[in-house]
Amino acid sequence: MVSEVAHCRLLVEGQATGVACVLTEPLSLWGGFDPESGLVTDVHHPDHGRSITDTIVVMRSGRGSSSASSVLAEAVRLSSAPAAFVLAEPDEILVLGALVGKELYGTTTPIVVVSAAIHGQIIDGQRIGIQAGGVIVLR
Repeated sequence: MVSEVAHCRLLVEGQATGVACVLTEPLSLWGGFDPESGLVTDVHHPDHGRSITDTIVVMRSGRGSSSASSVLAEAVRLSSAPAAFVLAEPDEILVLGALVGKELYGTTTPIVVVSAAIHGQIIDGQRIGIQAGGVIVLR
């Protein structure tokens, strides 16, 4: 049963379906994520040890380091990247990594920005679909 359909702002176009991995704090992929294992490795992050591979990562925004874009591209190469990102604020660094991953490896990692109201409704483990044209479906 569809519980919510909303429009979102596409930062990187694409389609994805998966389980929401709601991170309680922003994550820096540079030093905070291992592209080989797909795990959050920042020992200070509340979600330390959690796998984000093939999930729809939901977080307010990324957290710093321009090198995070290269980590995302490497995760795309290794097939350990998230299926997509749902953000409350735009993040140019994640966008760059997703675009490089698409260009070099032919894999799209959609990135969308949703309203604060929609962002706050997403529950960890919930099924999410990102569809063409900027439609997000929460199940």
